[in-house]
Amino acid sequence: MTPASAKPQADLKTRAISAAVMLVVAGSAIFAGGAIFEAFAILIGLGLAWEWRGISGKITAQGRTNPALQIGGLIYIGLAVWALIQLRETPIDLIAVIASVIATDTGAYFAGRAIGGPKIAPNVSPSKTWAGLAGGMLASGITMAAVYEFASDFSVAGWVMFAVFGGVLAIVAQAGDFLESAMKRKAEVKDSSHLIPGHGGLLDRLDGLLAVAVLMLIVKLLVG
Repeated sequence: MTPASAKPQADLKTRAISAAVMLVVAGSAIFAGGAIFEAFAILIGLGLAWEWRGISGKITAQGRTNPALQIGGLIYIGLAVWALIQLRETPIDLIAVIASVIATDTGAYFAGRAIGGPKIAPNVSPSKTWAGLAGGMLASGITMAAVYEFASDFSVAGWVMFAVFGGVLAIVAQAGDFLESAMKRKAEVKDSSHLIPGHGGLLDRLDGLLAVAVLMLIVKLLVG
């Protein structure tokens, strides 16, 4: 094995181990619920806020940072963390949100790789394609409907409604991804931090979840 081929395998191993650790820690906190999950969510929120402050602090105009960007980001992150805590009170809602975001990323990746085609915003995120977005929407829609179908049987109309809503969540997740990508480009950084070996920072992993959690909570409050 040559050194050049060894490095990608080492990186893949690091990413896999980090992903497994994140899955165990987050899954345990979600399963525990209550004060443990609240403490976990707040801790993650503090990490996200630290990364946001670091990125936004590097985005300057005439040598000055934008306080509105920094304050707005803290409000956005705080609202998302509060949304996740509220969603945990009905576990199926939190599971649906997380599953939807994972399905969006997975569907977008495979559809983008298999189909390719025009980019959505090459100057912001060169790898994102319209085909990938469509694949993400389809995967998220199916996943969202399947999660709620597993929890409670409903009619075909209900299945379609949840599938459509899952597609909307995929768009929101991608928007959250674009927001962070745009900030990183302006700040001229590759990752939000080096907190997670092989994965970058918390924002790099949770940018889509933050946006989706906020929307999910808004919908839940409106529907009742």
